[in-house]
Amino acid sequence: MKTITIVADDRVGLVADISYILSKSKLNIESINVDVVAGKAIITLSIADIVKAKEALESSGYKAEEINAVIVKLPDQPGELNNVTALLSKEKINILNLHMLSKDGRFTVLSLNVDKPKRASKLLEKYLISNETML
Repeated sequence: MKTITIVADDRVGLVADISYILSKSKLNIESINVDVVAGKAIITLSIADIVKAKEALESSGYKAEEINAVIVKLPDQPGELNNVTALLSKEKINILNLHMLSKDGRFTVLSLNVDKPKRASKLLEKYLISNETML
């Protein structure tokens, strides 16, 4: 799955502006994560048509970076996140960011942005899920 990350000066209405731009372009947000650090908003979006989303955002003045995410589904129990992160660490794969997309008490679905997505996908093959079965 691809995600878009936007880093912008934090301000009131920023998420409203971004969601308006995407809705005006008939794009549905599948997942969103927003963090504010030192006055900067870091917004990560999952959208089905990533190319159209990037074009819409950039034409409105936002710098949007595409990132390949590895989507994994883990049993929702203690130690499962450690199993995945330890595998990546052992293979020198750096986690750039991690987002919990869903959790239902049985399973947790995570989006991992890593520096070596192909290697991570192969390493985490037993946990990988497709976009259609994500939620």
